[in-house]
Amino acid sequence: MAKKQNAASGFSERTSDIILAAITLIVVLLVAYPLYYVLVASFSNPYDVYAGKTFLMPSQFTLDGYKAVFADSNIFTGYINSIKYTVIGTLFSVTMLYITAYPLSRKELPGRKFFSLFFLLTMYFGGGLIPTYLVVRNTGLINNMWALFLPGGVAVGNMIIVRNYFQNSIPQELVEASEIDGCSKLQTFWNVIIPLSTPIMAVMVVFSMVAYWNDWFTALIYLTGAEKAPLPLVLRNVLIKSSASAAQASTISGGYAELNKITEMIKFSSIIVAAAPMLIIYPFVQKYFEKGMMAGAVKG
Repeated sequence: MAKKQNAASGFSERTSDIILAAITLIVVLLVAYPLYYVLVASFSNPYDVYAGKTFLMPSQFTLDGYKAVFADSNIFTGYINSIKYTVIGTLFSVTMLYITAYPLSRKELPGRKFFSLFFLLTMYFGGGLIPTYLVVRNTGLINNMWALFLPGGVAVGNMIIVRNYFQNSIPQELVEASEIDGCSKLQTFWNVIIPLSTPIMAVMVVFSMVAYWNDWFTALIYLTGAEKAPLPLVLRNVLIKSSASAAQASTISGGYAELNKITEMIKFSSIIVAAAPMLIIYPFVQKYFEKGMMAGAVKG
């Protein structure tokens, strides 16, 4: 039947596959090339990059950008801080998602509609930066890493996805069978729900990891001292120092051009340094990503 339909539309099955493969390849190139271009540009002379001389291979190969980035003594401290904040924040966020999403997925929960509305309202209404800062300050979290996690502990959009997954992808019969066998609600959650929700857990882990790894603004507001700064904030400071040095050297013959060149190389190198860990980790959870997203996005 499918072959007849393809023939009727003027395309054979093989031709249709070739067209789909070509479209997929074009989409992949459009998505992947910008990142590849930044990678190539980070090893190239920035003036050649802006002159359009860099395309597939580095132009005037150089490591000066990476040398300038890693010359800052705070880079490795920033890496350690980012890893610590990302691991702790991801564990905390995923735990909060589970203990809020699962009860809201249970129809017998008293006040279920009220709590769902309560969480939903926070997606559209917030106190703003200053009230949030005052709350964090008055709770004694300034210069404490928990200021990075507690104010936004529950990502409501992600929680709704997890709730929908529990409602639509885990058979109610399994929950009932476990309760008939004598399991408490906590035992059912631990022994049945969590093992069956690995795909959506992988998705939430990726979302949380990327969010915490890239977050620099929260650390800028609540943390003081370079020893507690995460990697994105350290890279921002490196770039600001380089830009300031270039501005100060503008009155020196040849000084501005050289420092401005280093500043441009730092921009590209910083992107790669910051993105590399996430690019390395993502392939290990990618197989769960599509399944979890599609299941969690089903209307329920």
